[in-house]
Amino acid sequence: MSIKLVHGGDVYRHPNVLDFSTNTNPLGTPDSVMEAAARSMQNISRYPDVLEEKLIHRLAQYEQVPEEWLICGNGAAELIFSFVLANEPEKALIAAPTFAEYAQAVESVNCRIQWYEMTEGQDFRLTEEYLDALTPDLDLVCLCNPNNPTGITIDPALLTEILERCRENRTYVLLDECFQDFLDEPEKFSRKKELPDYPNLFILKAFTKRYAMPGLRLGYGICANEKILDRMHRVVQPWNVSVPAQAAGAAALDEEEYVRWSRKLVREERNFLKEGLKKAGFRVFDSEANYIFFKGPEDLKERALERNVLIRSCSNYHGLAEGYFRVAVRTHPENEKLLEVLSEAARSRQ
Repeated sequence: MSIKLVHGGDVYRHPNVLDFSTNTNPLGTPDSVMEAAARSMQNISRYPDVLEEKLIHRLAQYEQVPEEWLICGNGAAELIFSFVLANEPEKALIAAPTFAEYAQAVESVNCRIQWYEMTEGQDFRLTEEYLDALTPDLDLVCLCNPNNPTGITIDPALLTEILERCRENRTYVLLDECFQDFLDEPEKFSRKKELPDYPNLFILKAFTKRYAMPGLRLGYGICANEKILDRMHRVVQPWNVSVPAQAAGAAALDEEEYVRWSRKLVREERNFLKEGLKKAGFRVFDSEANYIFFKGPEDLKERALERNVLIRSCSNYHGLAEGYFRVAVRTHPENEKLLEVLSEAARSRQ
């Protein structure tokens, strides 16, 4: 059996590179998170707390929601699969290009996918035409806001219409908000406060991106419908969140200044990267997240790798061909290096 790599972050096959393929927090993992994980190692002779009580309590305070609305998982990806397995949809609508795990999850339960193709002509944005695709025969709609890999948000008014239509049709909505912490105004886009109005809505969040801790798998979901969460608890594996992950997650939630500072850094450096890429002649899309989506020569990834810089080719996203790329927003010196390398790589083809 072979495993096909469909994500960024393949530093194990490419050591000693400057990695722009993984879109985690450019400030790196907070010291308090690493220290908490290290201290917890003295407890790894015990099983993890199967109820995750300390972590759930801190999450409820952080998100300002009841503890009963929360479920934790071994990364956001596990929760995507658990949600799908618990609800067994037969037909799902997925707007492409987007995160590959939605399709993999629904295909694992033999669910039929109806693709909605976002186009370059519309800057890969959802438009009101999407509403026509929300037919009553759909069991599940998967949305990513801001979207991965484009970094583009859904217009709030349009998202309200989508949620209303799906509630009328009794269609489940899996709304991925994992990158919202990097938006300039995340509270403008989150639908957390409206969860009581939408019993069909499940919001996905993760520690991975916000606190740069992908090696400690930890994600969580928020949902006001206890029946959905009960079904998910029945299919999720016990002890799925490790002792170090629970300790690190609880510590991370105290890092409020870290989150504020990273948002400021991302805003400044995102604008710097966008302008630099445009000046270098690339077609740059209007990302609002901590990564930039752009179009360039088809062999740009290989040419950058020759210069020890790893970027994410998006050619394996449904709906995208060769020549689309995603780069993470990193620190200013690293972003300067990226622009230098990509400019050189583009010029070397001329």
